[in-house]
Amino acid sequence: MSNIVVFGAGGTAGSRIAAEAVQRGHRVTAAVRRPEATSYLPAGVRTVTGDATSERSVRELAGEADVFVVAIGGGERELWRDAARTLVGTLRELPDPPRVIHVGGGATLLTPQGTRYLDEPDFPPEYRDSAEGQADALEFYRSAADGVTWTYVSPPPLEFHPGERTGHYRTGTDHPVTDAQGRSVLTYEDLAVAIVDEIEEPRFRDARFTAAY
Repeated sequence: MSNIVVFGAGGTAGSRIAAEAVQRGHRVTAAVRRPEATSYLPAGVRTVTGDATSERSVRELAGEADVFVVAIGGGERELWRDAARTLVGTLRELPDPPRVIHVGGGATLLTPQGTRYLDEPDFPPEYRDSAEGQADALEFYRSAADGVTWTYVSPPPLEFHPGERTGHYRTGTDHPVTDAQGRSVLTYEDLAVAIVDEIEEPRFRDARFTAAY
């Protein structure tokens, strides 16, 4: 059993990760900016005020955590990079810091031509800020996260949505996992399964992974 803090547990991904983890018997703390708005989280999830971009908040929660899951969203481009910098900068000063699992974007995955999906000419402009912000965070982890164990998780770049929990998925690293028809598809529920599996049996330390059917 692990002590897991989920930043952004009020969101679509974070709430499912918290639910999956507590269902498996882990101790789960939902760290959110507005605890009063998370009454839908399952029994057994403790809710506290928390902010992944606050050094004070990160330091206070680190003492009781084995793992930080970062599933934040809804901000400007700087949000994800600032969270990565705050987490790494704060945790590397601690004697036994929790591992960081960052729920990132699928747009940083690579096309068959080796370019990022976010660099494609038809990439939707309404998603560009968040995609670039998640790209900034991934680059920071890869280049400046010494002293902290991290994992960056990318969902499929296009077909990722709420749905059924099957408990089945396949993993990859920098290219989307595709089926026989070339589609890369996953539900939020099975992304949560993949993340909690990674917490329980780490395979992607200091690396990025992706998952799909």
